Amino acid sequence: MSLKRLCITACLLLSFCGQAWAVDVLGVRMWPAPDNTRLVFDVSAPIEYSIFALNDPDRIVIDINGGQLRRALPKITSDSRLLRDIRSSLRGDELRIVLDLKRKVDPKNFVLKPYQDYGHRLVIDLYDADHRQKKVITAKKSARRHPVRDVVIAVDAGHGGEDSGARGRKGTREKVVVMQIARKLARMINKQPGMKAVLIRKGDYYISLRRRVKKARFYKADFLVSIHADAFRDRRTKGASVYALSRRGASSEAARWLAERENAADLLGGVSLDDKDNLLASVLLDLSQTATLEASMGVGQKVLNNLKGLGKVHKKRVQQAGFAVLKSPNIPSVLVETAFISNPKEERKLRTAKHQRAIARSIFRGIRDYFAQNPPPNTLMAMNRRHKIARGDTLSQIAQRYHVSVDNLRQINGLRSDRLIIGAVLQIPVAITSDS
Repeated sequence: MSLKRLCITACLLLSFCGQAWAVDVLGVRMWPAPDNTRLVFDVSAPIEYSIFALNDPDRIVIDINGGQLRRALPKITSDSRLLRDIRSSLRGDELRIVLDLKRKVDPKNFVLKPYQDYGHRLVIDLYDADHRQKKVITAKKSARRHPVRDVVIAVDAGHGGEDSGARGRKGTREKVVVMQIARKLARMINKQPGMKAVLIRKGDYYISLRRRVKKARFYKADFLVSIHADAFRDRRTKGASVYALSRRGASSEAARWLAERENAADLLGGVSLDDKDNLLASVLLDLSQTATLEASMGVGQKVLNNLKGLGKVHKKRVQQAGFAVLKSPNIPSVLVETAFISNPKEERKLRTAKHQRAIARSIFRGIRDYFAQNPPPNTLMAMNRRHKIARGDTLSQIAQRYHVSVDNLRQINGLRSDRLIIGAVLQIPVAITSDS
């Protein structure tokens, strides 16, 4: 073989080796949220990369070793809160991607291995630090301004963003249906005097299970309801179910299977290791207490009783399993499986606004009925409590039930003695506790 041919062959081999080791950036997906923007880089293989921030102007730079851009970068719209532009260039054997920013951000980054329909991914989360600081200040001012408050219900629409959840045969996506139900439920709650709804997810973006719990705590929620519409391998399976947290094990095989499936959402969306705190320790500590779980079971049973009016439920009692989204230390929580999206008949119903309203109404009535009987201290609902005297009631028993004093009961109802008349209605005084 001639020297010239050897050189050509060597160059070709080096070229093929370089191509073999190259990493293709197959596309970039963006999911804007109120206080952050997530960028997901779909890549063909595990990557080596570096990321750093630059000032004047503010920008984030990502260098991917051996990277090749196989699809055009997405266009940034003028209404983007954090991003001004996204551009790329080649620097030797590195692909450089630059995120031009509108303001300073706190970036988080991590890689994800293939899972379900997704391959290798690089995830960049951009957090608006100024926005988060303003929310904390506003929340503190609001708490001081309203010592008597509404009962706060955190409404959590499951999945979101790249995590679409279950999918029906007609293409119905769980994340879309549950968001529609959640918004209808929130409107019903906000129309109820003394109650207020906060949506954990307000649009189509990913929130980790851990952050959902933290957001409910941030809003000082009295209760969290997580809404889902799952699928099962048997398409004949149907009916709504209500789940509470289990401290021991799942109450049924279906509950265990479902909990594993829902908890796997964080495998798809990814969880940064940079924000870990002592929440897990506080959760484990609180699991030794029973008040939160008892309240969860109480609300859950009332919600389930109302859902029975829509047709046959999957389980007649509240089920229990280790759902990560229910592991709030001090917030009673339930997860509602509104239907099985894998059942063709239930999928058709879930697509209609009428059935979505019926589901939302059933959940709302269950929550309302529970808190009407068990209003938290310092709330407007606690101010409007009434008790109809039944046979065997005593003033001391009524006072103990509502956590008020006998003297206060006598005073607010104008009673001169402890004698009670069956059928009479007593007004229950407000039980306001200090914030200290």
